[in-house]
Amino acid sequence: MKYLLLKHYRGGHAPEADFVPIDRWTPEEVDAHIQFMRDFAARLEETGEFVDGQALAPEGAFVRYDGEGRPPLIDGPFAETKDLIAGWMIIDVESWDRAVQLAGELSSAPGAGGKPIHEWLEVRPFLSETHTVTE
Repeated sequence: MKYLLLKHYRGGHAPEADFVPIDRWTPEEVDAHIQFMRDFAARLEETGEFVDGQALAPEGAFVRYDGEGRPPLIDGPFAETKDLIAGWMIIDVESWDRAVQLAGELSSAPGAGGKPIHEWLEVRPFLSETHTVTE
């Protein structure tokens, strides 16, 4: 089963008391964090559990259809920083428990001072294809 692990800027829920946002880390701390992510993905590639992953820039916009022949509407983003997605990883694992275990490991990525950041990760299963019953 495939799961999406979502990383959020400044945490998903209330961050730990000593949480330091990535925009205040040293370049060395950012490099260590990124290397942790690469090593984590490489380990999952070896087990066949890694599908894909990307980091995202904080810039962006909401876009929606505005009717036939009209250009799309563009707005925002106005979400609080903590609600913006920083990146994602898709994993293909045997169970929900394995997805949660891996998200917990990913949450231990180093941040300021090399300490684990204990960030909240959102774990979302991919929607399975539904089958129509015909008689």
